[in-house]
Amino acid sequence: MSLVRYRLLILFGICFWGYLIAGQVDAAPLNDLNKRSVERAAELFKAGDADGAIALLNKVVELSPSNAETYHLLGRVYFHGKKNPHEATDALLHALKLKPVYPEALNDLAEVYLAQGKSAEAEQALRRAIEVDPRHDDSYADLAKLYDGRRDVAAAAKVYQSLLAFRPAHPDALFGLAMLQAGQGENKAAHDLFMRLTKANPKHADAWYHIGRLAERGNDLLEAAYAYKQAVAAKPDLVDAHYNLGFILRSQGKPVDAEREFLEVLRYRPEYAEAHMNLGVIYAGLNRLEEAEQAYERAVELKPDYAEGHYNLGVFYELHRKDLAKALAQYHKYRNLGGRDDRVERIVGLGSR
Repeated sequence: MSLVRYRLLILFGICFWGYLIAGQVDAAPLNDLNKRSVERAAELFKAGDADGAIALLNKVVELSPSNAETYHLLGRVYFHGKKNPHEATDALLHALKLKPVYPEALNDLAEVYLAQGKSAEAEQALRRAIEVDPRHDDSYADLAKLYDGRRDVAAAAKVYQSLLAFRPAHPDALFGLAMLQAGQGENKAAHDLFMRLTKANPKHADAWYHIGRLAERGNDLLEAAYAYKQAVAAKPDLVDAHYNLGFILRSQGKPVDAEREFLEVLRYRPEYAEAHMNLGVIYAGLNRLEEAEQAYERAVELKPDYAEGHYNLGVFYELHRKDLAKALAQYHKYRNLGGRDDRVERIVGLGSR
């Protein structure tokens, strides 16, 4: 054998074993029958049959005990399908023993650890996932959320920024970083990130909702109303966006439009006392007194400690029904709940004479 050929064989052997040790070569690839079994198990899992999936995967493991992907899926089924973190951990660790460079398994293992309250172990798994795959989006996003949960804003922001460096339009990173900045009072920076997100994803309802909130804080009601409209167009059951939009429309003297939004709130959340109260204000202003009374009464029925609701119902009885006794009863409840109003104090004082 020539020296050159010998050296080439040695080089090939070194590269091959390095590749294998790194976990990129599966020591026991599945044959066609086992591949179909794993695919069928994945279908069963997706259909909600966790037991069937586990039974099928265990058969594959018996026939091919060195396939990392099988153990990975088994771990996912145990965790998401059976809510069994201990079995899930064992399966995922076995997958990683077979294939150490396996960011998806590391990411899933971190999720299992978090469910068990093992934050440090989850962090270690996520950092390892990023180490073996520096462009593994999910692990960056999950690590940032882990730090955010610890209230480590600086660490979370740094991870989000690292993710955005190679995924500039990543929705979780843009949204998460914007929320961090809004929480720190950096409203302009947060607004700019939310706008970047809606430009990349015009149907991102939560981003539009927070643009609306930031605009309200800046007293830009036109932008706020526009943002809330975009939010509910993308997600019709986004109750808080309907409510905030209704409140703005009411303040702009658009009672019919405001009514529509508050009714949407109640369609999705009938127990929303504040929406009932706002409808009462609208109906009273439109002289729809029966509807106003019903709305006010429903508000305080749903939320007996709702001071503002009792106040408005008292005003309604006083000014629209001319029933001072009922008005006084509501004003007393308002005062007992901590409400203070000079006019109410005078009326209550007169009523007690």
